[in-house]
Amino acid sequence: MAISTGAGRHSAIAELRPGQRFEGRYACMRKDRLTARNGGAYLSLDLRDRTGTLAARVFREADRFGLRFESGDAIVVRGRLERYQGQPVAELDDIRPLEPGSFDPGEFLPAAYRSVEELEGFLEHLTREVHDPGLRAVVDGLILSGPAGDEFRRAPCTRAGHHAYLGGLLEHTVSVGTLVGELCQLHPRLDSDLLMAAALLHDLGKTREFTYGAQFGTTEEGRLLGHLAIGAQMIAAAATGLAEQRRLALLHCVLSHHGPDAGPGRARQGAGARGFGSAEALALYRLNALDASVKGALEHGL
Repeated sequence: MAISTGAGRHSAIAELRPGQRFEGRYACMRKDRLTARNGGAYLSLDLRDRTGTLAARVFREADRFGLRFESGDAIVVRGRLERYQGQPVAELDDIRPLEPGSFDPGEFLPAAYRSVEELEGFLEHLTREVHDPGLRAVVDGLILSGPAGDEFRRAPCTRAGHHAYLGGLLEHTVSVGTLVGELCQLHPRLDSDLLMAAALLHDLGKTREFTYGAQFGTTEEGRLLGHLAIGAQMIAAAATGLAEQRRLALLHCVLSHHGPDAGPGRARQGAGARGFGSAEALALYRLNALDASVKGALEHGL
């Protein structure tokens, strides 16, 4: 009997136990056609849902099943969980692809560990730390009340690096903004309004960089322009009411937060430490790298 692709009871990976037969909907993260010791072909897969990952294999009619789907697809499978060399491995006997648009990407994409509602509260608190009315209006219009707001809360920070999960952009932004508040207490000569506004907007372009399916993808705009250029375009359009020097200072911080070589005006003589045009730009670069590198080490190792 063919398996269902509907919304019936499907087993989450975290719920599976050895010896259990199951049916479930998962993202296929890897698909390899290998050769067994007896010379026959089999499929080796990595499956994922929002609760975890699972290795899987298909021995029976591997080539026929292999034609039905590709790595990166959402699939519904049926099989039995076994143990192989001490590790759980699913032995599958049926696989069907899920049609694009027939599933919620949230079924398969990892999500933020922290509560999104809690992170939103922190974000709103940080925006109130921008006291300059012009900068505050730009920040509010782009991430609190603007059309990018929902995507700002949904987007990951990267596809496979630090904060690579739904809500990752929000979590990273709150972390960098929190570090800004601490740094400005230590160095009151910093322009705290400029630095906080730049921190809250520095990855804004990522709201238009990703696609969502069984795994994170990249939009054509994201592939061709990247989030630095996209974010600068969005900020420039929203910052027309700022004085020119203020607007340029904000854009410089955002465009150089990956370092002075990542944006325009590379390593200009006399532009400040290591080519930065302001202490605030240098500070944002360091704080962004601090949070990204520490988070990456905690998630993926040193």
